[in-house]
Amino acid sequence: MQTLPPLRTGRARRLTGSLTPFEGVELSFVIVEGPRPGPCLVVTAGVHGSEFCSVEAAVRLAQTRPEDISGTLLVLPIVNQQGFYRRSIYVMPQDGKNLNRMFPGDPEGSASQRLAHWLVANVYPQADAYLDLHGGDLDESLAPFTIFPKGCARSEALAAAFGVPIAVAATRAGSTIMAANALGVPSLLPEVSGNGLWGEDTVAQLTRGLHGVMRSIGMLPEEPGSPTPARPEIMTMWVPTAPCSGLWYARAEVSDMVEKGAVIGEIRDVFGEVLETIRSEQDGRILYRLTSLSVNQGEALLGVGSPLAA
Repeated sequence: MQTLPPLRTGRARRLTGSLTPFEGVELSFVIVEGPRPGPCLVVTAGVHGSEFCSVEAAVRLAQTRPEDISGTLLVLPIVNQQGFYRRSIYVMPQDGKNLNRMFPGDPEGSASQRLAHWLVANVYPQADAYLDLHGGDLDESLAPFTIFPKGCARSEALAAAFGVPIAVAATRAGSTIMAANALGVPSLLPEVSGNGLWGEDTVAQLTRGLHGVMRSIGMLPEEPGSPTPARPEIMTMWVPTAPCSGLWYARAEVSDMVEKGAVIGEIRDVFGEVLETIRSEQDGRILYRLTSLSVNQGEALLGVGSPLAA
């Protein structure tokens, strides 16, 4: 099977299966269609294969009963399956590229480019809303936040419904949510957990956020007496990359406040000599940081979030 079954049939059902968009890539899917008409929500996880919290939350979401929802839920719980089973950090093992930088893809490109194109051509256009779950890869710690396409009010509303306190307004092309946004689909990328870890608390936080979004779009009924989620603090994020390879020593931890010009990390050689000193280009808060001792030139070191100017 190379294409998904129809998502809207008008019949309550739960359908599971797998498909092969092209040779060398396999995707498992779950379709849950409720007995009442409603929106189509697409949820992906495992775009980064070792962000295990996202995968477990998606696996649990896929157990949703048809009678509990209106509309259709499509879950792709492990998009980067080879990366998941090989515990790969960020990249698809088939081509060594970061899938979440390859969108909108290329049908004639390498595996990650072809998969990105397949999702853009076959999946995103069917969605009324899209969530791409992430969870902090094996080499990064983070504070919970969401990312949405800057300037899209409907996506910002999803961030509010998800219910974590910080939402980052993104502008960089190449990601899942920016590609979906280009098709007019409100989209959100939640980040919860870190270092590839998953537990009941972090999976529950992702699940609560998912249910909040599902209620906000009319897929789940409102819970009587439940408080309206507080509007998240909207931020931009500056992400310095390593100017050289070496040993990475962060000088700031997740959630620390930093000032513009402050030293936030060093790269040293194996003899302890400082090769590069990293200073913050802005005042802000550390949203995530690289936790591995090793670092390669060009890799992201930290994410510094600052309030979005009005």
